[in-house]
Amino acid sequence: MTSSGTNPQGRPDVPEGAGSAAWELLLPAVSAPARTRGRSLQAALREAVRSGRLVPGTRLPSSRDLAADLGVSRGLVTEAYEQLTAEGYLRSGRGAGTWVGGAVRAAHPRARDLAPRNPATLADFVAGTPDLSLFPRTAWATAHRGVLAELPHQDLGYPDPRGLPRLRAALAELLTRRRGVVADPERIVVVSGVAQATTLLGFALHARGLPTVGAEDPGSPQHDALYAAAGVTTVPVPLDEDGISLADLRDSGVRAVVMTPSHQFPTGIAYSARRRAELLDWARSADGFLLEDDYDGDFRYDRAPVGALQGLDPDRVAYAGSVSKSLAPGLRLGWLLVPQALADEVVERKRTMDLGHPTIDQALFARFVERGDYDRQLRRCQRAYRERRDALVSALEEHLPGTKVSGIAAGLHVIAELPHRYGPQKALLARLAAAGVLVRPLTDYAHARAEPDGTEGGVRLVLGYAHLSPTRIRDGVRLMAEAARD
Repeated sequence: MTSSGTNPQGRPDVPEGAGSAAWELLLPAVSAPARTRGRSLQAALREAVRSGRLVPGTRLPSSRDLAADLGVSRGLVTEAYEQLTAEGYLRSGRGAGTWVGGAVRAAHPRARDLAPRNPATLADFVAGTPDLSLFPRTAWATAHRGVLAELPHQDLGYPDPRGLPRLRAALAELLTRRRGVVADPERIVVVSGVAQATTLLGFALHARGLPTVGAEDPGSPQHDALYAAAGVTTVPVPLDEDGISLADLRDSGVRAVVMTPSHQFPTGIAYSARRRAELLDWARSADGFLLEDDYDGDFRYDRAPVGALQGLDPDRVAYAGSVSKSLAPGLRLGWLLVPQALADEVVERKRTMDLGHPTIDQALFARFVERGDYDRQLRRCQRAYRERRDALVSALEEHLPGTKVSGIAAGLHVIAELPHRYGPQKALLARLAAAGVLVRPLTDYAHARAEPDGTEGGVRLVLGYAHLSPTRIRDGVRLMAEAARD
């Protein structure tokens, strides 16, 4: 209604549009009976200032404009302005208009940040976060500009709930080449990360009459809540040296099991070829499914990549992955390769859940993959994470001699088993926390089974390193050793 400039206090003008919703609050007041309309208008305007809907420094419309908008006489608005100016709610100056004053200290709405954050510490070894500074901002921005220039208008409409055909084709080529999957673009669903893929699979399993799903123990703590959201209960199944225990899986009564066979989280073992074959035989005989979470399948350092289990039987294995470790979890971008028997239910659930993934993000990532930028990013990350893995192993050898380290050939964390002299576990964790060192023991990832407390054997810690520089890794291990010896 008015142009922007500076207010009577010399501060930049807050655009009237910022308070436009507040004018709507005045409409009920002007519908009051004529004899009380003036008081009602004053009360509504006063409350808008007091509640923070009209913040200090907001320029109000002229009395003529506001009267026209509300359909009342100009005198009614002028009287309200004068009354609230006298009370200190408003300020006015000759030729400068009317403004919300600063006398009222309204409780401004506060936008809280509920994103997961670890407390401030001197050393944070909690696994699960990549180095976000490695995000390829320049290449991503270039791809973004290219997509905006070339994206057809019709692609800005509601997409195929499975994802843009261009991205599904690019993912099929990428995953076949890098992870050895059988990737039919028609069975790829673009999702907002493995978390959504897990929930979609849970709905599909529940619809087929499978109310329970097995889960590795120890394993990812997120699976329980994600499957529960779909009405499916997780049943913990212990591991042995070859992977998830086949005997315990048979005894559990489940017909589907979620697993991380290429690099088990958190123990770091790779399922043996024999166990993989046994699990596929079990799934076929039980008319069940294996749910493969390939959470860090692109990061291998000292061994050849272990191909995805899905490549052996795409009709019995659902395969999920994402860019959370290779690019950034905040992109909320992943993929799900669905067995044909679950495809229709998964796609329909995806449609009703969010009507499909954002098309610009999909086109951007498709271009990023097609032009080789994603492969370059993976190579960059692998070099950086190998260096950090080596720094962590070296620092443990130097400062905590006798520590046994496992799971180092792949992934973004290791298992460090400290000698028994540093136990018991509860006391050690307390000393580390007091020293500002944040770690999680392997027992934090256990479901049902009792784990040792460190009184008889070593304490096993899950140490993430991807988000730390080599210098911070060495300093953190030194602090850990000093606290462990106290």
